[in-house]
Amino acid sequence: MPIVRQLAQMGHPVLRRVAERIADPALPALRALVDDMLVTVADANGVGLAAPQVYEACRMIIIASRPNPRYPHAPEMEPTVMVNPELLRSSDEREHGWEGCLSIPGMRGLVSRYRKVGVRYQTREGVVREAEYEGFLARVFQHELDHLNGVLYVDRLESMLDLVTEKEYARQQQGGS
Repeated sequence: MPIVRQLAQMGHPVLRRVAERIADPALPALRALVDDMLVTVADANGVGLAAPQVYEACRMIIIASRPNPRYPHAPEMEPTVMVNPELLRSSDEREHGWEGCLSIPGMRGLVSRYRKVGVRYQTREGVVREAEYEGFLARVFQHELDHLNGVLYVDRLESMLDLVTEKEYARQQQGGS
């Protein structure tokens, strides 16, 4: 039975390591990890999750976008498990957007990301797939891929002035001054 895993918090070394490539996506232990990550990302109102965030230094992410209290305008999609994901190509166009992270609770940062990306990954059965993402989903993919390389969104801030608390972010989104 899947369990909700504890989330590694900023400062824990697992979040700063480059995650190991997965040789066999079909291993039973990996299947249990996938199931745990799926319930964990849903429980935490996340739109994505990387294995290092649940203390597993392997190259696997989940994109699970759906409207929730943290991201009320997120697009709805079936959760997608990506083993050994790669960025194949990206648009020249970049855009700034607010990001949060389950490993950095209570904060949001304004981060520049590629507007469109082409990606390759393996499914949990080991089948190689390619996909294109743009906008919010491209941002989620890039954010989660960064986790596999030991990078957090705060590393990508152009200025510390682009970092706010969740409370201040909510106030600004409601048009507060």
